[in-house]
Amino acid sequence: MTKKAVFFWFAAGLIVGACFFPAAISAEEQAAGLSVHYEELTSPQFSQAVEKSGGTCIVPLGIIEKHGAHLPLGTDLISCREVARQAAAKEYSIVFPAYYFGQIFEARHQPGTLAYSERLIYDVLAETCAELARNGIKKIILYNGHGGNDAFLEYFCQTQLASRRDYAVYLFTSTANIEEDPEVKKLLRSKLDMHGGERETSVMLAVNPSLVHLDQAKAESGEDQRQLASLLHVYTGIWWYARFPNHYAGDGSVATAELGRLLLKKDVEELAVMIREVKQDKKVLDLQKHFFDSTRGDVP
Repeated sequence: MTKKAVFFWFAAGLIVGACFFPAAISAEEQAAGLSVHYEELTSPQFSQAVEKSGGTCIVPLGIIEKHGAHLPLGTDLISCREVARQAAAKEYSIVFPAYYFGQIFEARHQPGTLAYSERLIYDVLAETCAELARNGIKKIILYNGHGGNDAFLEYFCQTQLASRRDYAVYLFTSTANIEEDPEVKKLLRSKLDMHGGERETSVMLAVNPSLVHLDQAKAESGEDQRQLASLLHVYTGIWWYARFPNHYAGDGSVATAELGRLLLKKDVEELAVMIREVKQDKKVLDLQKHFFDSTRGDVP
């Protein structure tokens, strides 16, 4: 795919995302006079936002994939953008437009999935970061809402050391053990909850209940099929399909908005703390400079 084609699809995706997921402006944002949403800022406001945010921007990374028969394809995208919006309202940062270019090959067999090529998802993220930096944003926070991105994003962060750059990428890493949280444990009712199950469904009930079709939550099985259970020492790309061929892992029918509001609150609080830490951080960029100064030229 040519660069022109890459950016055509990238731009089209952002436009579609903005249309389907309109931003709600909070009281805090209105009072401050600056939206946290990148796409809502005028060009002069953008310069103000860069200064106010300490040169930070959150890129909430979602995906377009099946979430059982009861949740929207953009569940990860919708929920992680809402967490980012609320966190940025607490600790001001710019929130990047709807972004769903991630790793989701394991769901290509399901209707509606958008599984872009491996090179494309790397290049689009790399060029997005470079463009943000060119616009004065030197601290880029990746907030991942999709489990299938985990390995890809860690690899992406490591490759930031491959060549000199004047910006830093920070991947949000939760320190909370949500399954052991006493408040959460009181409300949780399911044992298996990995994808499209109780927690994700609960969050969507809290964020946008009109998109949840709870009566369809048991239309397909979300049970672990354990088709590769005999291979104790093996990792293979087909592992997820072997366990959850319906691309559904858990039981969304037991979800509640109460649990969703609690999970959302905890996620927002943790991300807000991370934004504050990143805004105050002076070490990462300094260490990167020393690292590149110590190398014999950039790695090709």
